[in-house]
Amino acid sequence: MKKPHLLSSAFLSISLSVIFISATPLNEDPPSKNETILRSIGAMLEQGHYSPKKIDDNFSKEIFVEYLKRLDPSKRILLEKDISKLRKYETSIDDEIHGSSLTFFTASDEIYKNRILEAEEIYKQFIEKPFEFTKDDVLELDADKIDFPSNDSERKERWRKYLKWQTLDRFIDSQEQQEKNKDKKDFVAKSDQELEKEARAKVKKAMDKYFDRLRNKFDENQRFALLANTITNEMDPHTDFFPPIEKRSFDERLSGRFFGIGALLQQEDDKIKIKSVTTGGPAWKSGEIQANDFIVKVGQATGDAEDITGYTTDDAVKLIRGAEGTEVKITVQKPDGTLKTVSLIRAELKLDETFARSVIINSGKHKIGLIDLPAFYADFQRPQAARCSQDVAKEVTRLKAEGVEGIILDIRDNGGGSLQEVVNMVGLFIKTGPVVQIRDRVGRSSQMGDNDPSVLYDGPLVVMVNERSASASEIFASAIQDYKRGIVVGSTSTFGKGTVQRAIPLGGNGTGSGAGDLGSVHLTLQKYYRINGGATQLKGVESDIVLNGLYEAYKVKEQDSPNALVWDEMPKAVYQTWSNAPDLTALQQKSNERLTTTNVFKQIQDNTNILADNRKTARSLELNKYKTQQKEVRDISTKVRGLTQLKDELSVANLPSDLEVINSDSLKKDRNDFWVKYLKKDIYLGETLNIINDVIQQKGMAVKN
Repeated sequence: MKKPHLLSSAFLSISLSVIFISATPLNEDPPSKNETILRSIGAMLEQGHYSPKKIDDNFSKEIFVEYLKRLDPSKRILLEKDISKLRKYETSIDDEIHGSSLTFFTASDEIYKNRILEAEEIYKQFIEKPFEFTKDDVLELDADKIDFPSNDSERKERWRKYLKWQTLDRFIDSQEQQEKNKDKKDFVAKSDQELEKEARAKVKKAMDKYFDRLRNKFDENQRFALLANTITNEMDPHTDFFPPIEKRSFDERLSGRFFGIGALLQQEDDKIKIKSVTTGGPAWKSGEIQANDFIVKVGQATGDAEDITGYTTDDAVKLIRGAEGTEVKITVQKPDGTLKTVSLIRAELKLDETFARSVIINSGKHKIGLIDLPAFYADFQRPQAARCSQDVAKEVTRLKAEGVEGIILDIRDNGGGSLQEVVNMVGLFIKTGPVVQIRDRVGRSSQMGDNDPSVLYDGPLVVMVNERSASASEIFASAIQDYKRGIVVGSTSTFGKGTVQRAIPLGGNGTGSGAGDLGSVHLTLQKYYRINGGATQLKGVESDIVLNGLYEAYKVKEQDSPNALVWDEMPKAVYQTWSNAPDLTALQQKSNERLTTTNVFKQIQDNTNILADNRKTARSLELNKYKTQQKEVRDISTKVRGLTQLKDELSVANLPSDLEVINSDSLKKDRNDFWVKYLKKDIYLGETLNIINDVIQQKGMAVKN
């Protein structure tokens, strides 16, 4: 197998020799934990960030506004007088970062805790009384168009309208369900009064859960983490503060390696239900935990167990997972109501959809292989662990053995990962040359690339991207594009994240992974550039052939963040383009002819634009007007779903060698079947198949496996 090499080791020997020194405290008392975190973050930002903003009064004002916006995004908790009261701290946050006492957070947190209790009482008062849906109230959904409530009466009115909206939505849904079921045997119709009461009960249940979460999960530590992230994000969107448990979760996603109990969890009202247990996993081996049990508490080896009532499945998973070989205590409620606490030892879990996987597609003209890569994963602590470049190489080898005539590499929704793995992967498809250029904060530049002239696969190649393909995905797509090695197909452009972060631990018990006992900061230290000299930052990678994306209208790209770093250029690297490159102009012309005939992607764009605009459209709370609004949205959503699905299914099949493993586990089979079913109807894949068929048929693109 091809072994890529570093053209320069500058990236790996990144200058973390910088010693981040906190500012000298202005007070003589020992700093609190939060003060220590804030001062350390400030020092990191000023001394290490790629393009630091000056932490001064103007910076402080930005943090003041943004933190309160994040703390109360719907503007139904805090009052305008709270903002006015806190305004005396508007220009002091920078001083706190530099060593002053933590006064702004303390003052805002005290106000917030009291306002939460008040808001809970407000909602309980309104939810007990029936709502009248004949009055033409209007609810504004765009919080940017409104200020914080000027008084308690205005806040109550916002809660009344919000609760009415939630009830109305469920009320209409119940009416529609009743209409559908009216001809069924033993059907008993309910009055509108009964349906409204049931709708309110559902809203109450949801709101009880919401406030329970605000009180118990979104605690002082979480709110401080929110402030810390507001400060780090002011530098750029990808400089983040991670509390210890969040850092572990991030590392798990990057490595694709999880340690838990082997149970599939499901949200059911305010409880976490075990949907199934994985054969051979710790839960299964215990014999004490079964499907349909509810997890009530989660405890670690030491300390008190945590009641997870009201937790989301994501939050519950963060508690249940942990380091390999460590103990976790699960208290479950059995279907008969009895409680049982079971001690389990965490073990490694594997989800196939976390790693590279492939299928074969018979396009009717040619046999095509598709490799799905959800992330550029790598376990930095275990060199022998799964790495995406090695896994993709295996999939390519297996597809070649099956006689495929072209390969599609699907990196849609791939948020990135290891830059080294990108270099390794590009090396599978090119001879030699640079893959990415890097620049640090003082202007020093370096390159990473491949020196091995062997090529694992030299046949037709298409890379599928969308607007959520980010970071490492963009480096891969841009390298394939710059070398003219393959065709990039997808949304107008990719996400536009062209920055490099490094995890730096906070506190004395950090490890090499960047997990400190106070958390860690993912600090933007470098920017990377295409080999043609342009940054992927902000602009992303423009597709060779554009298929309008589903999410482009929702403004999810880097360019939509006010704190994004700028686009710029550096000198072009020296590289040789692929000698057998396809004729892109001809491919674009053929695809355009097909797309003009069907017009389907233009329709997707037009309709998703309408749906995106609707998210911030005020809602009428009068029954008939609301029904009309909802029907319009529902019809457009249905239309978009229909547009994204092919009328005739594609011929997609697993590799024969995979079937035994897939069929050995019911959960594995269900997940695989869902994926294959999705691919069969995927209109984006349908046109991509047409494109790779065109590539294969072009002169000089015969397969040379």
